[in-house]
Amino acid sequence: MRVGFIGLGSQGAPMARRIVDAGHETTLWARRPATLVPFADTPARRAASPADLAAASDLVCVCVVDDADVEEVLTGGHGVLAGLRRGGVVAVHSTVHPDTCRRLADRARSHGVTLIDAPVSGGGPAAAEGRLVVMAGGEPGTVAYCRPVFATYADPVVHMGPLGTGQLAKLLNNVLFTANLATAADTLALGRDLAIDPAALARVLAHGSAAGFALDRVAAAGGTLDRFAGHAGPLLRKDVRLLTDVTEAAGAAPDIVLTAAGAALARMNGQGTTDDGRRPAQDRR
Repeated sequence: MRVGFIGLGSQGAPMARRIVDAGHETTLWARRPATLVPFADTPARRAASPADLAAASDLVCVCVVDDADVEEVLTGGHGVLAGLRRGGVVAVHSTVHPDTCRRLADRARSHGVTLIDAPVSGGGPAAAEGRLVVMAGGEPGTVAYCRPVFATYADPVVHMGPLGTGQLAKLLNNVLFTANLATAADTLALGRDLAIDPAALARVLAHGSAAGFALDRVAAAGGTLDRFAGHAGPLLRKDVRLLTDVTEAAGAAPDIVLTAAGAALARMNGQGTTDDGRRPAQDRR
């Protein structure tokens, strides 16, 4: 299969490298030429535009930041849909609103192209080791068609259901992770209030029934969420907002997870802790 890959960031680059190393004829495009430099020693082809990339591909994987970026690379004047052959497939690995995928799928269909949503989770190290998780939404036959490529960087690859369900699963994953950041940071702060060394407590929790990825990330960041504010904070805030929009539109009523996620975002925004990472006295109860 000829594969085009757009979005060579910290997660996308190792995904693309796995595709190349698996022997697929691969074409790359990036806004920033510097992100292509690590592929100079590979057989991957560089495209002049998303349309040029699409013309050389059967499957185009898109792993850019947000809804606007996905729409631009697909539907712009030199976008993917201007170059992809009829019968081609687009896989959206970005985390976006399910309605964005549905709207773009309609646009793709008018070009004779099929679009599926296939967001991923695990981060760059997991991508490099081939152990991302792919949450795919779309027609079963199309997901099956893409599976050999997805399997180069992901295990498992899970078909969630119709178009949009992959995005819903990813948003739920990210909101739960955000909520877990809040509870992990609050637990370590509570331990500090009780005169327990946070590093020692984190080590114990990591080997007990409270162990988890969020706890590991918070402990590695010194027990607070301050280090998340710069890069992860805006992305998590985007995903919490998207899931909030989805739940409101569906009339769903989450009771705990969005509240806890909101608490984590508040802490990343400099609210809810003192300079030493302790909770303000009025919140210690």
